[in-house]
Parts: sequence; C-alpha cells; structure tokens
Amino acid sequence: MTQAEIKLCSLLLQEHFGEIVDKIGTHLIQAGSQPLRMITHDTGMSPDQVKKALCVLIQHNLVTYQLQKRGFVEYEAQCDRVLRILRYPRYIYTAKTLYSDTGELIVEELLLNGKMAMSAVVQKVADRLTETMEDGKTMDYSEVSNTFVRLADTHFIQRCPLVPEASGPSDAPPPPAPTLVVNEMEMYMVPKLNLVGKGKRRHSCDDDGNDEPKTKKQKQDTDSKETSSEIVRTMLRMSEVTTSSSAPSTQPLSSNEIFRSLPTGYNISKQVLDQYLTLLADDPLEFVGKHGESGGGMFVINLYKALTSLATATLESVVQERFGSRCARIFRLLLQKKHLEQKQVEDFAMIPAKEAKDMLYKMLSENIVSLQEIPKTPDHAPSRTFYLYTVKTLAFARMLLHRCYKSVANLIERRQYETKENKRLLEKSQRVEAILASMQATGAEEAQLQEIEEMITAPERQQLESLKRNVNKIDASENQVDETIFILESYIDSTVKRI
Repeated sequence: MTQAEIKLCSLLLQEHFGEIVDKIGTHLIQAGSQPLRMITHDTGMSPDQVKKALCVLIQHNLVTYQLQKRGFVEYEAQCDRVLRILRYPRYIYTAKTLYSDTGELIVEELLLNGKMAMSAVVQKVADRLTETMEDGKTMDYSEVSNTFVRLADTHFIQRCPLVPEASGPSDAPPPPAPTLVVNEMEMYMVPKLNLVGKGKRRHSCDDDGNDEPKTKKQKQDTDSKETSSEIVRTMLRMSEVTTSSSAPSTQPLSSNEIFRSLPTGYNISKQVLDQYLTLLADDPLEFVGKHGESGGGMFVINLYKALTSLATATLESVVQERFGSRCARIFRLLLQKKHLEQKQVEDFAMIPAKEAKDMLYKMLSENIVSLQEIPKTPDHAPSRTFYLYTVKTLAFARMLLHRCYKSVANLIERRQYETKENKRLLEKSQRVEAILASMQATGAEEAQLQEIEEMITAPERQQLESLKRNVNKIDASENQVDETIFILESYIDSTVKRI
C-alpha cells in the first residue's frame, strides 16, 4: 500500500462519510487489522464514536471483521473497495445505459446505503420515479422489481451474507460477533416477493428534473466498424455471467448463438455475421479468436490481449504527450522489437544519432525504458558489452498507476479548496434559491421574484458561474483519470496472474 493510495483513500472517506469515519478508516488502512480496544486507544476517540464509524464502514463493505481464536474481534479495512468509490458514477451510468432510469436509481440507492432489503429499494425507487412523472401517473412496484431481478441475473447486484441458522442448543451464549455465510448458489437469486403497490409523491415544491426519464431512440448505422463493435459487444454481454473477471478469455460461443443474441432490429444475415467473425478472427490484434468449427464455428474474445492493447495505447499516449512524437516513435519501436542497441534505434526510427541518444537518455532517466547489459566476457568491459534498450511494460504501468492515484488526490483537494474559498457565496446562493422556491409555491408575483433574484449581484453571479465551470472540469478530469486507472489496474492484475 503506497502513500498515494492511502492519501486518496483518506480523501474519499472524508468526502463521502466525514472526518470521524475518515480517521478510523485511514488508521485501519495504515495499521492493518486491529481489535476495538486498540483502535480506540490509537485514535484517541471515544468507544461510541469508533463503534458508529465501524458500523458505517461495515454497512458499506469497506471494513470486514473476523472472530479470532482468543475470542476477540479484529477489524480490517478493504483499501481496494475504498478506491472503488471513485468509480461509483461510472457504475450508475452503466446501469442507466443498460437498464434505463429504473436500473440507474436501484444501483444509486444501493451505493448510497451500502446494503438494503429488496422491498425497501423497490419502494424507494418507485417513489422517486413517481415524483418525476406527470400528475396522475405512478410507477408500479412490479416494474421496478423486474429491473431488480435483471440486475441480479447479470451479477450487477448480489445478496448479502447471512447468519446461518443455529444448530446447537438455544440456551448457548451468542458469539462475540456473528459469522456471516454466503451460499454461492443463492448469491444472485432474488426472493419471490409479492410487492403490490405504486410509488407515492412527496408533497413538496422541490422539482428535481435530474432523474426525469428520457427515451431517446438512436439510429443504428450499419457500417463496418459499428457492426464489428456490436458483434463484440453482443459476445461480451453473452459472456458477462459465465466468464470470471480474472479469466484470460471468454467462454466459447457458437456463431448460431451470437446470431440469435444480436439486438432486435439489427438487420444482418447469418452469412454476413460469419464474414465479420472471420474478419475479426483474422485481425492481427487477435481480440477475437476461433476455438472450433461446431455450431457454425466457436469464437472467444481474448480479454488479456484486449487489455494489453488498451494499456499499451495508454502508455504510448503518455510518452507522446510528455516527450513528443519522436520519443513515441522510439517507444513503439522498442515495444515491437523488444531489445535494440542505440545504433539500431537510430537506423530503424530514422532519427539522427545525437537526437536519438538524448531521447533515449531522457526516457531512461524517467524509468520509461530500461538498459540491459549483455557482456561478451566475464570482466564486463564496456568495449566488449552489448547495451540493449527495452521497455518493461509492467513496471511502467505500475509507475503510471501510482501517478494517477496522486493526480486524483490532487484533483479532490483542488475541488475542496475551490468550494471552501467560495463557501459564503454558495450558502447565499442556496438561501436565495430556497426563498425563490417557497415564494413560487405560494404564488408570488413576478416583481417580487425579480427582487429576490437581484439579491445576488452580477459579479457574484459571474463568480458562481466560474466556480461551476471549474468544478465541472475537475469532475470530468477525475472520471478520465479513473478510466486510466481501471485500464492499468486490469492490465497489471491479469499480467501478474499469468506470470
């Protein structure tokens, strides 16, 4: 666990749960698993505060506990899960894309509350959707329940571990902490609940249009690239439940299965699909591979090669942005040829000797490329030694991942600074908006509303707009860096498992 990761975890905990939870969570990340007494002693907080903070962290699956042989309970922070908080917006957006607004709100509620009963989620989501509908329309519980089942079927959500039924005598003293057990067979099974009812409206004047259901029909352009991407997307959707997240490739799928699973309205014949699959299988990138001839041909998606290509493209773009196109050319050359002497780099890249030497040294000093010595004689004399340049992709990816963690931490700190500097102005703006909302609800005249709006002066309004733009840029940057983190983490994990 690096200092950059610890700092980022601390900032995420503070932003989402407050200072007390942040202090307990950061302490557990740094100190490892500890019992309650040690946590209370080391942090200097009251036992009641520590217990409440641990409850919050356990509720959100950020801390686990284990009963030791001596009879006391130890608590351990899950740093990887804390870092996943950064990816929550992407989870919600993906659920919205695949399962519309209902799926979006179900995932959002579960992420906000950590763990919830199905009946509570369905009721809450139905109420929220009803509030955004026109007067007289309501959202039925059964519609929300159906989306909930689909999310469980595709492993977006799962059941929480339960306390097993006691098999011993009923008068036996309870253990210091319950042992939770999850049955893998029932992990994605949804209980059959007869939820009958409709969403209810809250009687308030606050109309939040952010969750308004929108149905936009996108025209499908059946050109070569889009058709190929749709075929691969279909194969991934078919494999999302059957393939492990750590598997190097998906389970084999027959051409007939893929044809039947293509989206409705995607009008391509079986013969055209076979031609596309053959082209994808013959592609030099080898994202799609052929695994047999049964069922019209068996095909797999090589996940490891796809991840490697994404990670390599990310590393190349970093080199190009930092050192220019010529350094990127040398970097790609070393990736392709594996090992090259300086003279070979000059010849292959068609770059003058002095420039090539400077570029290689610049990338060597930044640990982007490495130098390998191969001596002809045991004395390692420089005149009788080959000096080969190479790229250690895994080491470079780890270094870049570390920098990404630092970048996200800096972005969060910058957003906090911007908000803190304009705290008074933000509070004033919120007060004015609240007054306007209440006056509109009581049917105030236009002149009165105009007078209230003028409480915020033109320079203040301009300052608010500038703050909004800056915060939006920071949020967008966070999402972009998190995308890079996801690619690098996935590549590193899959590469380490293959070693």
